[in-house]
Amino acid sequence: MEKVLWNDQLTTRDEVKIGIEDRGYQFGDGIYEVIKVYGGDVFTATEHIDRFYSSAEKIAMALPYTKDVLHHLIHQLIEENELENGIVYLQATRGDSPRNHPYPNPAVEAVLTGYTRETKRPLAELEAGVPVILIEDIRWLRCDIKSLNLLGNVMAKQQAVEKGCFEAVQHRGDVITEGSSSNAFGIKDGTLYTHPTTNLILNGITRQVILDCCKEIGLPVVEEAFTVEQAKQMDEFFISSTGIEVMPVIKLDDHVVGNGTPGEWTRKLQHAFEAKLPRKLYV
Repeated sequence: MEKVLWNDQLTTRDEVKIGIEDRGYQFGDGIYEVIKVYGGDVFTATEHIDRFYSSAEKIAMALPYTKDVLHHLIHQLIEENELENGIVYLQATRGDSPRNHPYPNPAVEAVLTGYTRETKRPLAELEAGVPVILIEDIRWLRCDIKSLNLLGNVMAKQQAVEKGCFEAVQHRGDVITEGSSSNAFGIKDGTLYTHPTTNLILNGITRQVILDCCKEIGLPVVEEAFTVEQAKQMDEFFISSTGIEVMPVIKLDDHVVGNGTPGEWTRKLQHAFEAKLPRKLYV
């Protein structure tokens, strides 16, 4: 039977009881992480847990467990569910308290939940590339916090789905920020461009791995905002996240990127990224 995480216990979904006044449910007052598992091995767990705690600190939410305890609980969850290939979803809310906008005073204990899910690598899309739409970024101004407030992201992703596209790449005014659930990158004349890590984007863990890969393959990086028009002039374009790795983009709205196939540098980054994955890489 599937096990889920509820605070510091592994139990079943039927046993989990979340209060009707939980602040995550009523206010989106909480944070989350998605961690990838390849062949039973957790990938970049330390970086994800560090960001989880960083997000909590940014919203002044105390997590009731140390990082070491959380690492242990995640590994227990993976082992109990015999997860080979997929994700661990981890979430913490500020807790259950009578509905009131300010933080509870005195504070209540945060509520931690988590589960695993089997997933496959999107190999067909990684090989062929995907189309995306361009859409105005309507989200709040603290996108650096991996919070539960994802309605803007959900609305953007739904528009992409309705147009038969893989993702929605967002822009504030003329400036490209990131995808609805991904980071965005362009390559022009042998240089990679991506939005700097400000409050307008989430500093993706996969994004960080990719920047390390750029150093390894000799691809210069400029962390500098670029415009929608500049995006359309890129030789190559790709998006990234925990679930999609280095995903080539072959079409921005109606504009074909390059020659309409994944570019040479994008392929090199895919190979460099795969080289960092656990040896039991699944297909």
